[in-house]
Amino acid sequence: MAPSKPDEPPFYYPLPPSSPNHPQNYVVLPVYIPATATAPPRRRILWAAAFLFLAVAVYFLYPSDPDLKILRLRLDRIHVQTTPFIAIDVTLGLTVKIRNVDFYSLDYRSLTVSIGYRGKQLGFVTSDGGHVRARGSSYVDATLELNGVEVISDVILLLEDLARGLVPFDTVTEVRGRLGVFFLQLPLKAKVSCEVKVNIRNQTIIRQNCYPK
Repeated sequence: MAPSKPDEPPFYYPLPPSSPNHPQNYVVLPVYIPATATAPPRRRILWAAAFLFLAVAVYFLYPSDPDLKILRLRLDRIHVQTTPFIAIDVTLGLTVKIRNVDFYSLDYRSLTVSIGYRGKQLGFVTSDGGHVRARGSSYVDATLELNGVEVISDVILLLEDLARGLVPFDTVTEVRGRLGVFFLQLPLKAKVSCEVKVNIRNQTIIRQNCYPK
């Protein structure tokens, strides 16, 4: 080691030499390492465990809207009258599956099905409510029947569709209810839309595309 400069304090002082008449004893102490450097405190572990438990509880217990799915969509009757005005008679039936994805029971008060033509609603029907158990499913049959519904704004487009024999309709199915979370009643709703193309010659649905909204 290089010697220190005269104007600077030395890095260490040499031990005085021992003599036979005055022996010296030395004690070597181990290096002290704080407890926080070797392991996290117990309080941090408890906070981390509590936060993880809370995150898992929120993930599983947070309420979600029910899942709607159109299992069957059928056309029972369609008729277009041209005199004395353009009007539509249609009877549409469908089967809806309501799936409760939560860990709480679901009480839905109504299920509403509406039908429209090119974005304009022609009519709707509302069925009674029901109960769906936690993580369970319920099946609802609904029939929408319209008679003599006038089509005013899109008469020309309807006549063109009638000439082709294909009429596009759109349906919207909506369920409203409440989810029982402990002593709370949380409002929930779900909606699914379907684009339907109907062949009026043989009274059949030739294409349908459903998607949640």
